[in-house]
Formats: sequence, structure tokens, C-alpha cells
Amino acid sequence: MMTIDKTFDPATIEARWYNYWEEQGLFRPERPDAEPYTIVIPPPNVTGSLHIGHALDNTLQDILTRHARLKGKDALWVVGTDHAGIATQMVVERQMAAAGEKRTDLTREAFVDKVWQWKAESGGQITRQLRRLGCSMDWANERFTMDEGFSKAVLKVFVDLHGRGLLYRDKRLVNWDPGLGTAISDLEVETREVQGRFWHLRYPLADGSGHIAVATTRPETMLADMAIAVHPEDDRYRALVGQQVRLPITGRLIPIVADEHADPALGSGAVKITPGHDFN
Repeated sequence: MMTIDKTFDPATIEARWYNYWEEQGLFRPERPDAEPYTIVIPPPNVTGSLHIGHALDNTLQDILTRHARLKGKDALWVVGTDHAGIATQMVVERQMAAAGEKRTDLTREAFVDKVWQWKAESGGQITRQLRRLGCSMDWANERFTMDEGFSKAVLKVFVDLHGRGLLYRDKRLVNWDPGLGTAISDLEVETREVQGRFWHLRYPLADGSGHIAVATTRPETMLADMAIAVHPEDDRYRALVGQQVRLPITGRLIPIVADEHADPALGSGAVKITPGHDFN
């Protein structure tokens, strides 16, 4: 006689049926003549575990894929993970620091091996979570962004772009991480607000007739100043526009220019223009 449990146990039932679906290849039925339907998962980073945003996004993708499959289409949901190089390296280095180790204690090859070990550990956790969500993905064709084929494709595109003059090297401001010793993207920068203060610096006029006071929160960048900006309607400085000032310490001459970016009510109303330290 069949017995029914008093309480529903979704974990046991879902795991049993999911294993059956995957073993039977039901997530990628053979339909060579059917209309193709493909979704490529936005690959999650191998830097930890999935969060609620992944659960929502993958649920929506699963609904679309299963619906297409039920309509008889050759539905393929490509699954994979993203190496997220710098973010993954930071995680590994934090683990090493907790154990009293540093990246520089190892050879390049040994450190790369440690990163790959972490990828195997974290990537395995992510794929387990995706299975636990019930995602009907084509696990037989799981991909990783550093698979050899992908790396060759990226290299080919870079070479093609360079050959067409669309890829070049230039001098630009970057977000430099002194710990990692490399540039990082804006997405990897953690912005933190701190209480600052204005420093008032006197820039003597080149003709010796006086000076102009500049208010700045970055006095350490003074040596790279290229100009002083004042608002064109600021009566205090209107007569100084077009003149030059002598940069303190170096004595280099820089112009006073009119620009609406300068706020007469902020600081002294005169601001230093330092393009080598400002993304603006």
C-alpha cells in the first residue's frame, strides 16, 4: 500500500525529478528540424554564491525556455560561469591573507593554480545552486569564459580590431589599485564618502600685481595644474580673465580662464583645472 507523508518535502521530490530530467536529456531534446530558440545565461561570476537577483533572472529565463520547449521548438539554454578575473583574484588574496600568505610568496604559476582551485570550488557551488533552482539548462554543454575556444575567439577579435585601426593604446586616466598593482574598471571601484575640507592656495599673478586665491580639496595635485577657472559673471575675477598666474613651487605660468563650471558661491569661486587628476 502506498503511503503519503503528512508534510510535503520539496527538497527530496525536486532533487529526484531534476536528476531524472537531466539524466534523460529532457533539457535538450533532439529536434533538429524544429525552429531554434536559444538563451545564453548572463554568466554569474565565480566569486561566491548566487543571490536573490540571480534567482529572479534565472526563473524568468527558465519560464521562457520551458515555454519554447513546450511549443516544440529546439530550445537551448546555454549555461556557464564568468571568470571575473580581478574580483576572483581579490577573493583568493583575501583567503591567503587570512592564512598569513601573500600572492608574492608564490610563483606566478603557483598563484594561478590556486585561483583555478578556487574556481573549481566556487563554480561548483554555483552550478549546484542553479540545479537546486530547477533551471532546465543544457548541462552537457556547460561553458566557462576562459575555455580555450573562447580565449582564441577573443584574441582573434582583438587582432582584427587592431588591424582595422579600431584598437589602440593611449594615455588615459585609470582606476589604479596599488594592492593588486593593476588598473580596474569603474564597476570594481568602491566609492566611499569622507569628510573633507577646503585648502586655500594663493597663486601670484605673473605681473606681480597681486594674487588669486583658489579653494581646493586636493592640494597635493597642485603641481599638475593647467589653468585656473572663474565664472564669467563673477565680478571679483572678471578683470583677471586672460591673465596668467605663476604656479607655486615650480613657477610655471598657467592661464586664468572663464568657465561656468566654477561656482562663485563655493569656496573662493576660483577652481584649479588639473586634467591629470580629474576624469571630468
